Amino acid sequence: MPRFPEHSPDADSLSDRVFGAAAPSAGRPPEPVYRLNVGDTYLQPLPAARAEAQLAAEHPQLHGYSPVQGEPVLLDAIAKKIERRSGIRIERPQLQVMSGATSGLGVVVTALLSPGDEVIVPSPFWPLIRGIVRFHGALPVQVPIFHRLHEPGFDPIAALEAAITPRTAAIYVNCPNNPTGQILSDAQLQAIGELAERHQLWVLCDEVYEDLWLGEQAPPPSFSHAALRERAVATHSVSKAYGLAGARVGYSHGPEAAMEPIRNVQTFFTYCAARPMQLGAARALSEGDSWLDDARARYRKAAASVAEGLGLPMPEGGSFCFFDARPHVGKDVAAGGAAAEFLARAAAVGVMLTPGLSSGEDFGDWVRLCFTCIPQPELEAAIDRLQPLMRGGDR
Repeated sequence: MPRFPEHSPDADSLSDRVFGAAAPSAGRPPEPVYRLNVGDTYLQPLPAARAEAQLAAEHPQLHGYSPVQGEPVLLDAIAKKIERRSGIRIERPQLQVMSGATSGLGVVVTALLSPGDEVIVPSPFWPLIRGIVRFHGALPVQVPIFHRLHEPGFDPIAALEAAITPRTAAIYVNCPNNPTGQILSDAQLQAIGELAERHQLWVLCDEVYEDLWLGEQAPPPSFSHAALRERAVATHSVSKAYGLAGARVGYSHGPEAAMEPIRNVQTFFTYCAARPMQLGAARALSEGDSWLDDARARYRKAAASVAEGLGLPMPEGGSFCFFDARPHVGKDVAAGGAAAEFLARAAAVGVMLTPGLSSGEDFGDWVRLCFTCIPQPELEAAIDRLQPLMRGGDR
């Protein structure tokens, strides 16, 4: 029981440096420095969605509170967007606007789980989900699967089921996956739904990258699969697909039985998302399809440049490449130290990357690279600096 000047021990499992990159061990890196360690975009959002486009003269009480559930114009835009994307009509009581997907997932976890519950978290995972689950008193159970999906003989569903205990309450599904870019197949998502039904589990669908697919056709969103629909609570964001990370607007939807407690918890988290940003998000969802098509084409080109330039597999979606650094640092580096060594070498040539350990306890030798955060010419310059490091082994 902490008392002044101590703090809650729960805070010790969290860090504001989860996306931190290694600093060079000696000397100054060359300029410019290419920061590929945080997932974001260099693109400016749709003009109609930008903060400066929301005018008090056009929106009375622009800077006042929004309804807790969200601005009606945004709720309508969300429902239409979901129906365009998935073919599913979501009714108004099933929707909740959030202050970004990070806050939204925190709200969902708080509303649906109790302290001591376990959440199956397939890894590698989005770095913040582990802390969100822990902070609310639940236990994230890490199951490494995404880097093995194409491995002959590997059964991801069996691996997930083996981790279920009487305390398991939910499965977290992030697809396309941050950081691997892998997309679960229809059969795999169907099997996850059937697994959740057998064990009476919630499914927490993280749909933040649903629009950043890099193949020829859009895969159906995870929540839209029949086996998931009745037990899935899906959380989306305008941050990644629409270049509105600073707006902090997301939204969740699910069965009405889940959404009432979720809305109640949201009231005590942030009350409402910022009204001007909600209006901008509504414009992005309603008018941003062509903008999104162009952004996706740019990201596809960027991903291909990284994959070809560094000899990595082409990601199926998302904003990242994720790779094992062991082949690139030499045999003398101890297990679990390859990423630190590679990140230090990359920092020395002015490229900042993210340690794989942020994405799971099994990935201390892995590295994450974001390919959407700087323009193509700068990305190619960063690739040029990294190429000598990828030629690997002892130097």
